[in-house]
Amino acid sequence: MTTKPQRPDLARDLIDRAERSREYHSRLVRGLLSRAEIDMGRHNDHANAQVLRRIVGEHGWPGRSLVGEEAAKAAWQIALHADHLADFQRLALRLMATAVQGGEATIQQWAHLHDRCSINAGTAQTYGTQYRSGPDGVEPLPVREPQHLNARRASVGLPPFATAHEALRRRHTREPESGPPDDTEHRGAAHTVKAAA
Repeated sequence: MTTKPQRPDLARDLIDRAERSREYHSRLVRGLLSRAEIDMGRHNDHANAQVLRRIVGEHGWPGRSLVGEEAAKAAWQIALHADHLADFQRLALRLMATAVQGGEATIQQWAHLHDRCSINAGTAQTYGTQYRSGPDGVEPLPVREPQHLNARRASVGLPPFATAHEALRRRHTREPESGPPDDTEHRGAAHTVKAAA
């Protein structure tokens, strides 16, 4: 049973922003953008992060109760692309940890944002969710203790790394589909593929 969000106005705004951002990042990963489009996309990522920062300042993390399931996912996606605001991205990570405990966000979303913050801080990721485009397609960014990666992934409900990597590889080698991508595995930093793994 889905309950009506407390703030449908915020929900609509977050969803609209995340949809436009997904289109931009999908085209960016495939190398389909001009320099001007890349600059505009970066500007939009910054504007989206500022809107999310304002929402967080006024309401805390915009979880399921406040904005509904789809908009809570949109907020997470916006936080993933807030690489230029590392302090805010780390704040979002802390707030999401609390939101997970309260059933307002998923632990899988938190794991993706955790990895994103680690990569942006120059350290190896924990759950193997962040990728970059390489000469042979998408490739994972550094992972700490890779021999224990699948156990850590399982602890947060993510599929085995090989399964996720293959799905991501296939998704990024075909033409974009009309609907939004499955973000169970998301993406990484800069031209990093920010992959849902």
